[in-house]
Amino acid sequence: MSENSFDYVIVGAGSAGAVLAARLTEDPSVRVLLLEAGGGGDDWLIRMPLGFLKALFKPGYTWPYWTEPEPHMNNRKLILPRGRLLGGSSSINGMVFMRGHSADFDRWAQMGCKGWSYADVLPYFRKMERSWRGASDLHGDDGPLSVTPNATKWLLHDELMAAARNAGFPITDDIHDGDEEGVGRIELTIDKNGRRASTYAAYLKPAMSRPNLTVLTNAMTQRVLTEGKRATGVEYRHDGQLKTAMARREVILSGGTYNSPQLLMLSGIGPAAHLREMDIPVVHDLPGVGENLSEHPRTPVLFEAAPVTFVNELRFDKATLSVLRWYFLGTGPFARQVNSANPVLRTDPRLVQPDIQLWCNPVTLNAHLWFPGIKKRPPHKLTADVILLHPESRGRVFLKSPKAEDHVGIFLNLFSAPADFATARAGIRIARKIYATSPQAEITGKEISPGAHINSDEALDEHIRATSTTTQHPLGTCRMGAGPMAVVDPQLRVIGMEGLRVIDASVMPDETGGNINAPTIMIAERAADIIKGKVLPADEPRHQGEEAA
Repeated sequence: MSENSFDYVIVGAGSAGAVLAARLTEDPSVRVLLLEAGGGGDDWLIRMPLGFLKALFKPGYTWPYWTEPEPHMNNRKLILPRGRLLGGSSSINGMVFMRGHSADFDRWAQMGCKGWSYADVLPYFRKMERSWRGASDLHGDDGPLSVTPNATKWLLHDELMAAARNAGFPITDDIHDGDEEGVGRIELTIDKNGRRASTYAAYLKPAMSRPNLTVLTNAMTQRVLTEGKRATGVEYRHDGQLKTAMARREVILSGGTYNSPQLLMLSGIGPAAHLREMDIPVVHDLPGVGENLSEHPRTPVLFEAAPVTFVNELRFDKATLSVLRWYFLGTGPFARQVNSANPVLRTDPRLVQPDIQLWCNPVTLNAHLWFPGIKKRPPHKLTADVILLHPESRGRVFLKSPKAEDHVGIFLNLFSAPADFATARAGIRIARKIYATSPQAEITGKEISPGAHINSDEALDEHIRATSTTTQHPLGTCRMGAGPMAVVDPQLRVIGMEGLRVIDASVMPDETGGNINAPTIMIAERAADIIKGKVLPADEPRHQGEEAA
């Protein structure tokens, strides 16, 4: 057997690729090569949960992507950090664990994604979970991925919960009960020792000693090799040399929403006219590659606060002790995240599911360590940013050159749909209502942004245009389904090709109602079983509150 020949070659060791490599090599007869353009994932800043505040923008950990000028956001360019290391974005993200609403996956099935309804995917959410709640018809307790509750101490969680209840919004004990609505305790991918549970730590690292798994870091894939309409391997650059790896069965792209369509197009698979513009020979005309780009836009809402926020934990002496407490005991404020809560709500009761999420923090993300007389204390502030869960706006990813090392063009086209402005405005008004309600009101000071005087639709729209950004939840550029713009079929095979799949967030045909790391891992779990031919049967659980017949 040739050293450069494998059963499967997986490109990208992120939220999906790390899972696939671990699952496929459970069969000792299957030989897998996993290529990662970035480095390792064992840095203490990665492992310590609160380290994400620095890791998310640290050079060396990320692809420093930027959007093209966004025409509906005052032509601003937005930064789009994506993980470039083992574990991908699961190694740098905020660790929030949200599956999405059951209706999201049922909508996928209605869009031509047979086998991806809520009943189909629930067994895989259970399979991947090691939930603090224990085993039930909704949760798993023996999966690789640790899911734990966020802290309530230090984070003003109880005050926010009580204010939301008093303001008339629903409270939930389990945001994953299939209804996914209300205000509840945040769940995080953090293990029992207080370490980040990235897909590298949870899936890949335990599998790396297997003789049938080869993992190469700092290996930049250049293109997929093809013979006619069949993928046969990949070309990649490693240690300054151009190398090839052959795939006896399949090449699997798990580069993520920006990199997977880029690699398809660099390989001659994509919109033919665009490929010709780049002087790339057309292997297969697939017009949907790079289209359907979707993202959860986020609009900031910011308040002054009483001197009781997380800023107090950033005093240098307290922070030093907290780092030591995390390192030796796996506990304390640095062993968790800084979210007070992430309320998932409807801006209109007539909606069938929530359309906004509030990102509530008792500190701003640019707050720094401080000490009296040496470094000035950051001001006490509260954030209640409005996130659109189901925006109508869509963008695209396109090549700017025929070289893999050059970044793609990313045009999010946020707020191109007027309905998205209306949803964001309604979300701002809901955030104001909650933060003006007792007992949260006793902590909340003057509104800084947009400002209490900003009330008209026109003024709020200008705030949205001038300040909104993303939540780093891109998806959809290799959408699964049927029809002329689909890129992969429900088995995640690239339509019109053989021996080639895309398995990552780019295949999602539409948004999920929350953070996308959990559904991306679910996609990889189910895809691994599709490849093995051992898909779990669909399951219809009872929702909480329902009694057995």
